[in-house]
Amino acid sequence: QVQLEESGGGLVQAGDSLKLSCAVSGESSRYYVIGWFRQAPGKEREFVGTISIGGTKKYYGDSVKGRFTISRDNAKNTIHLQMNSLKPEDTAVYYCAGRQSVTGATYESRGDYNYWGRGTQVTVSS
Repeated sequence: QVQLEESGGGLVQAGDSLKLSCAVSGESSRYYVIGWFRQAPGKEREFVGTISIGGTKKYYGDSVKGRFTISRDNAKNTIHLQMNSLKPEDTAVYYCAGRQSVTGATYESRGDYNYWGRGTQVTVSS
């Protein structure tokens, strides 16, 4: 059974950068589309971005487009979320999620993903 674990969260100031990682274990990450989501207190879990199995397709939510970048290193079974120009409204628990795939598709809905990490807290102070 595949497992996902996020790391890299922390407390930063507005305008700073932070890089999150999602480590995949149990199976090779090359077979999984990976999505990033976030959830702030009292809010719905929000789509952040997704990357296809080969890394050629990426799609981002409107609130992070142009500031966040997803990359993957299938040799290391790791997917990264580079977050630049952070804002206080980016404060949330960030989750990575996986879905097995053999195509170059990407997915934006929570319900499309079968496996989830426990999340990592990102706090951006003003």
